[in-house]
Amino acid sequence: MRVDKWLWVARFFKTRALAARSCELGRVQLGGQVVKPAREVRVGDLLRIRTEAAEFEVAVLGMSEMRGPASVAQTLYAETETSRAQRALVAEQRRLEPQMTALSGGRPTKKDRRDLARLRDR
Repeated sequence: MRVDKWLWVARFFKTRALAARSCELGRVQLGGQVVKPAREVRVGDLLRIRTEAAEFEVAVLGMSEMRGPASVAQTLYAETETSRAQRALVAEQRRLEPQMTALSGGRPTKKDRRDLARLRDR
């Protein structure tokens, strides 16, 4: 089975085109080498997949010709323990980072503009 189709069936990407594009950009590796979308993937292969959400390292456990529900898709692969621990660490770091919030509710008022001008020595 093509690697882009398998990534789509396993629900790592929403569309097959996104899976193919990710392969072209070098975000999918098989055995440490970047793969093209047409590369064949087999049971037992170890894939490293980088998505917008996270980075996964998975072992291929099965194949399916049709995209099904997420519960079925999760049976097609097994994530490694190191990958799972790394994703948990990144999620914890992201949670602890200070969040940027908007300072005001929109456009500055005339008083705000005057204060800014005074700070800038105009």
